[in-house]
This record gives sequence, C-alpha cells and structure tokens, in this order.
Amino acid sequence: MMPETVLKGDQTILETREITLRFGGLEALNGLSFSISPHQIVSIIGPNGAGKTTLLNAITGVYSADSGEILFRGSPISRLKSFQIAALGINRTFQQAQLFVNMTVLENVMVGMHGRTKSGFLGGALHLPGERREEKKIREKAESLLDFFGLLPKAGYLAAHISVAEQKRLENSRAMSGDPELLLLDEPVAGLNIRETEAMGDLIIRLKEKGQTIILVEHNMHLVMGISDRLIVLHHGSKIGEGRPEDMQRDRRVVEAYLGT
Repeated sequence: MMPETVLKGDQTILETREITLRFGGLEALNGLSFSISPHQIVSIIGPNGAGKTTLLNAITGVYSADSGEILFRGSPISRLKSFQIAALGINRTFQQAQLFVNMTVLENVMVGMHGRTKSGFLGGALHLPGERREEKKIREKAESLLDFFGLLPKAGYLAAHISVAEQKRLENSRAMSGDPELLLLDEPVAGLNIRETEAMGDLIIRLKEKGQTIILVEHNMHLVMGISDRLIVLHHGSKIGEGRPEDMQRDRRVVEAYLGT
C-alpha cells in the first residue's frame, strides 16, 4: 500500500490572483484568478492554445508571471525557482514522460526521493550505517509506490523497456515520491487506449481518496467529467467558466469555446 498522505486542514491550498503572462505580444494568461481547496480533483480544460500547460508552468516556476501573484498555503511562490517550489510540496508530470530511460523502474522512483535525504555526499560516498538505513527506507517507500501504481513486477526493468501506459504510471509514481501536497498532472492519458485510460482514472481517484490534491490538465472529456470535482475553463488565456462538471456542460460560453457559435 502507498503511505497515507498527511492531511493539513481545509484551507485553500493554492490561489492565483490576476495572473498575466505574455510571450512577446501574445497574452498567454490574462488576469487569471482561482483557488484550489485540498483533497479535490480540479481539472483545467479548454481548447488548444487556451493556456493550460502555460498555467502549470507558471505554478511550478518554469515561467514567471508578468503580473499577479500565486500563493501556496497562503505564501507567495511566484518568484521562486522550480526546485524551491517542488521542495514546498508541489510536484508535476509532463505530457511526455520525463524518465531516466537507462535506469530501472525502481531507480527512477528512488531518484525522486534523494533530494530529501539527510546523509549527504560524504555519507553516500563512504556508505556509512546511517546512509544504508536511509537507502533501505527509500527503497521500501519506492516499492510501496510501485505497488500502488501496479508497477512492482516491473521494478527491475529499464524504463525504456516498459509500455507507454506503464511509463505514464511510473512518472506519477516518481512525482508522488516527494510527498507532494499538490500534484499537477499534464495530460496523463495522452496516447493511452480506453482500457488504459480507465485504469489511470481509477488511480487518480484512489490518490484523491488518500487525501491528495490534484490539478488535472487533460483533453479526454470523458475522463475529466467522470473524475473531477470542479472544472476551470480557459479560452485564450482567460477564465470563461468555473464550477461543477455538470454545470460547465450547460454553460453557453464553454460550449461555444469548444464547438464554436
């Protein structure tokens, strides 16, 4: 079983305030404001070019907003580096799995934990008793995560030698290895078939049941409507709708953005 996620109250976990981000003359995000409550699956949807992945990049420090503010647990993070934001408890996946393909499945997950180890360079180089104990704990936790994501039988395989669906689950495993409070999933079912998509949806729901807060960017509307607590709908970098999936399906502006007038 995957270790239980520590719950830290019901206050807002993430808030954006009038975020604007420009690339030259293109306004990729335009005065975007919303808040995310803990222990929910919130999906960011919209047509191609709406600004969805740009938003994830702004939250995780890949891009810096030109104006506005992003708050995590009430503290500003807009000017922090990506590694600093990850250390605070925000991890993400990517549209294309970013794996160490010449390392094993198990090693890929263990790598995600080494940033939180205490032994340091000397302990690792000398293989001191404290380092060995810590390495054992890391391995056990990695195996627990692989078991949760159905990958434990593939622990010794090279990441390059597992299927696309398994690589997607492996990236999720590695993202969870840092014990994030907020997990950002960027198109987790892209390239997957119907059965694989349903299995990934089940895993995302199980993560939420463990207490995980998730922001999901995904084009598969069947999946989005089936697992999301709330939707935030973007169009040309602006928010045009926010609410429950069933409400957004009836929202005129949302329907027009997807289907045209």
